[in-house]
Amino acid sequence: MNRLLRWIALSTLTAVASMLLTGPAAATPPGIPSKATAQSRLAALTVAAQGSMAGYSRDLFPHWITISGSCNARETVLKRDGTSVVTDSACAATSGRWYSPYDGATWTAASDVDIDHVVALAEAWRSGASGWTTSKRQSFANDLTRPQLIAVTDNVNQAKGDQDPSTWQPSVTAYRCTYAKMWITVKSYWALTLQSTEKTALQSMLNTCSS
Repeated sequence: MNRLLRWIALSTLTAVASMLLTGPAAATPPGIPSKATAQSRLAALTVAAQGSMAGYSRDLFPHWITISGSCNARETVLKRDGTSVVTDSACAATSGRWYSPYDGATWTAASDVDIDHVVALAEAWRSGASGWTTSKRQSFANDLTRPQLIAVTDNVNQAKGDQDPSTWQPSVTAYRCTYAKMWITVKSYWALTLQSTEKTALQSMLNTCSS
C-alpha cells in the first residue's frame, strides 16, 4: 500500500512539473507560417498612411455567420480553441476550458471568452477593406482558414479594440512572435496595407521568433 501511495504521489508531482514547464495547452489557429515565410510576407506588404474611418460600421462586416448545422463562426472557434467543450442542441458551449494565450488566463465559462478578430474589422477598414464588397467583408470577418479568429479573455479583447501592433501586443511576451505571424498572414492574404510604425513593431516581434 505504501508503495502504491508513493507511486501516486510521484505521478502527481511529475504531472504538475510537466504542466509548469510546458504551460497550459492552447489551441492554435490554422495557417500560422514559419518565421521565414512571415518575413517574406511582411516585406511584400504595402506601407501606406492609415485610411479614414468615414462610413465604417461593424454591420458592413456581417460576422458570426452559420458555419455548419446550428453552429456559427463564434461557436465554431469556441469549440476549436477549447478543451473538453460540451455544447447544447443550439451549439452553445455549456462547459469546457479555454486558455487565452494573450494573457495566460484559463477560463471555464464561455461568457468569459471573446473571439478576437486578430486584425480588427475597423483596422481592416482603414487598411483597404472600405473598398471591398460586403460579401468580401463577410468572408474576412468569418475567416476560419487563416489565423484571424482566436478565443481569448473577453476584457483583453476589449482593451485591444482596433489597435495594431504598434500600440497593442499580447502581455505574454512569448506569444508575440506567434501574434506577429498571425497578423502578417491575415494582412498578406487579404492584401491589406500597413503603416510604417506597424511594420516596425511587427519586425521587432518577428525578431523574437526562433523559427
